[in-house]
Amino acid sequence: MAKSSVLGYPRIGENREWKKALEAFWAGKLEESELHNQLQQIRLNHLRKQKDKGIDFIPVNDFSYYDQVLDTAAMFGIIPQRFNYNGGAVPLSVYYGVARGTKDAAASEMTKWFNTNYHYIVPELYGAEPVLTENKPLTAYREAKEKLGIEGKPVILGPISFLKLSKGYGRSEIDTWLSILVKLYVQVLQELEAEGVQWVQIDEPVLVTKLSNDDLARVKSVYGKIAEAVPQLNILLQTYFESVEQFKDIVNLPVQGIGLDFVHGLEGNLSAIREFGFPQDKVLGAGVIDGRGIWKAPLGKKLGLVKELQNLVSADKLLIQTSCSLLHVPVTTKPETKLQPVLKNALAFADEKLDEVVLLTEALNNGEAAVAEALEANVADLEALEQSESRNRLDVQSAVARIQSQEPARTSPFATRNAAQQEKWQLPLFPTTTIGSFPQSTEVRKARQSWRKGEWNNEQYSGFIQDQIDQWIGYQEEIGIDVLVHGEFERTDMVEFFGEKLEGFAFTQNGWVQSYGSRCVKPPVIYGDVAFKEAMTVEETVYAQSKTKRPVKGMLTGPITIMNWSFVRDDIKREQIAYQLAYALRQEVEALENSGIGMIQVDEPAVREGLPLKEEEQKPYLDWAVKAFRMTTCTVQDTTQIHTHMCYCEFHDMIDSIEEMDADVISIETSRSHGELIHSFEENTYKHGIGLGVYDIHSPRVPNVEEMTVMIDRALKVLDPKLFWINPDCGLKTRGQEETIASLRNMVDATKIAREKFTVNV
Repeated sequence: MAKSSVLGYPRIGENREWKKALEAFWAGKLEESELHNQLQQIRLNHLRKQKDKGIDFIPVNDFSYYDQVLDTAAMFGIIPQRFNYNGGAVPLSVYYGVARGTKDAAASEMTKWFNTNYHYIVPELYGAEPVLTENKPLTAYREAKEKLGIEGKPVILGPISFLKLSKGYGRSEIDTWLSILVKLYVQVLQELEAEGVQWVQIDEPVLVTKLSNDDLARVKSVYGKIAEAVPQLNILLQTYFESVEQFKDIVNLPVQGIGLDFVHGLEGNLSAIREFGFPQDKVLGAGVIDGRGIWKAPLGKKLGLVKELQNLVSADKLLIQTSCSLLHVPVTTKPETKLQPVLKNALAFADEKLDEVVLLTEALNNGEAAVAEALEANVADLEALEQSESRNRLDVQSAVARIQSQEPARTSPFATRNAAQQEKWQLPLFPTTTIGSFPQSTEVRKARQSWRKGEWNNEQYSGFIQDQIDQWIGYQEEIGIDVLVHGEFERTDMVEFFGEKLEGFAFTQNGWVQSYGSRCVKPPVIYGDVAFKEAMTVEETVYAQSKTKRPVKGMLTGPITIMNWSFVRDDIKREQIAYQLAYALRQEVEALENSGIGMIQVDEPAVREGLPLKEEEQKPYLDWAVKAFRMTTCTVQDTTQIHTHMCYCEFHDMIDSIEEMDADVISIETSRSHGELIHSFEENTYKHGIGLGVYDIHSPRVPNVEEMTVMIDRALKVLDPKLFWINPDCGLKTRGQEETIASLRNMVDATKIAREKFTVNV
């Protein structure tokens, strides 16, 4: 009999109870004991729900107080020295200090979890002396068994992936570190084995990336040692997000089960299993329900797939499971009472995906007749959306096809444009600016809520927003910022705001997912063809420009970021969605320029996270991502300065594509990994305007002038001073007013020092 399995469940709670508890604790409004109590109740509710729905293999230790990678580091005492950790179980103050920073110590780097919208805290191995501080998987297993009678499946990030995701070691140290880590993992697993644990899920997502021969040898060595150490423990070696590399070697590792992604890695994994077969002594974890998308699975097709897989493994060695953790999708569709039925009926969030896993398992074990009614309803729901008018906009499709056939390009090369822009704007050396958003206070959020509820009319709300703009234009001028922004007080979110004003989007009431830490986002749903309706940002930007003689940037979110930060339809290629978005945003860019706005920032912080994990797919993606950006921005005059903003990426492997975007100025979020990015510029030249974020906005601390001066000095060693801008590393929406003003004052002071140094040196 096939069994059902889940790789992980969202930790935030149906109403973001998890987020609220964390933030209350950080604000000093919740005692630590009460935080533990509240989080335990959330955790147990999640386990109980999976048990009640009939999941056979329920994950434990997938819950976290912040991030699962940070959890692994803390479990092994891998805490940066600047946090004064003295051994033993890591205190919450230290744990959260690593994640968020403290008054005296900068937070650890935060970066994207593979090609998802989730962020993890990067472990720092410099000088660490790891020991097992607490067996967290064992604690989680005992809790589930004692409280709920659940024979849980402990989940742990594997040693190969953990090391690959860490920083602070050289290539020559890889084997030494693996040796250290394997001993700790063995200790964890031996304690689980002694407890009577039946299955452990060890996540090794790096196995879907390209592995060198040396890396493959290390994988074999590591799992060989683990197999020797825990011969009675069943290990499910779990991969996800793509098909595995070196399929034959991986499936023959000395483990009892292999988990494969048959959604995002369908083509590669299915081809490999058809060609090479699958070991008859192993369990196959078949990830057939999409753990990242929100659409109902076409259950008839999925059933055909699992039937084929069942023919390749023995009947009792097949797990029907999600393709990855459900961390990446909202909790449940139940609260979504305002969505059109044709759309809601086609959605499946985490809870609905549990039902799909159970239904497929039942169909496989008991025959299709046992679930015939559900299968019929599934077909009807998906067909209704597919045939809807929203997915068949011929006007949009023909217009996009027309401009897609053209090669988008600015009229003049950058050098010509730069000279024209300098003449127009007369900016000083090292112009200062910000990324776009300013603090959204409780007052701002309440005003927006009052307007949305109808308690305020449009005139009242518009007046309030104008007051906020007046205030922050004044602050920026007083501080001495050169290029201003209106502050984005009217925007809930940099993607949601635009989605609400474009056709083809829908918005959930409670479709929250975790982005990083307690930061939750509610991604829009792109369910139909995207179309421009009317100007979206002109009113506020033009108003702000009327209040100052300094330039004010128009602020837009770019097509790739809107796409990557939304839940997108799965019936057409992502490339086509990007072009539809680009065409709509081009019309907004033109509206801003026609209204006298001569600097326009089209943010693309999420280009990197959409990069395919397979090397052979990366260049095609970057090519059409660049084309979409240029399609958005190519029609403006030479004197109109196009800015963009990107989050930190491994710059060396994208610099050509970033230059091809042909933005006049790019700002890059770098403060948590500034040294690595500077090193990239030592090896690569960049010929356009550029601003490297000189301080970390994700931390509540106010950086001093000296810190920023050091960053500026390092950057100027490798970048052209005539093209260098100075800015924070990201938007300031989540920060407080006092700290924002203090930090920007320090930034401007650091800029003045840099200008004086450069003038003297010249």
